[in-house]
Amino acid sequence: MNKKTNKVVYWILTGLVAFILTASALTKLSGGEQAAEMAKGLGGMQHVTILGILELIIVALWFFKRTGVVATLLAVAYLGGAMAVHFVYSQPVWTPAIIQVIVWLAAAYRFPELATRLFHKEA
Repeated sequence: MNKKTNKVVYWILTGLVAFILTASALTKLSGGEQAAEMAKGLGGMQHVTILGILELIIVALWFFKRTGVVATLLAVAYLGGAMAVHFVYSQPVWTPAIIQVIVWLAAAYRFPELATRLFHKEA
């Protein structure tokens, strides 16, 4: 790939992860019907609000290359918790699992050193 294509892919993946997490956070913080439904399973609206704020913090960290790896780890841990909650409440885990795969793909592309450390095989 040439430099311009790499930059486009970089920003598409970065924007996709940010969009998904921001949309999820805004849904939680809006106080609408979906947020009320989530609150039933998560122990109240206060917990849903905290989760929404956490997602916005992850998005803020995600945009800066210097803190992007930390955001990746936080997002993966957060989505792992989301999958656990889905298991407990007998809900499909596909959505958080797919989002987690997207986060990993974006992180591997954005941070080649992370991909090297995770997937490098020594002889």
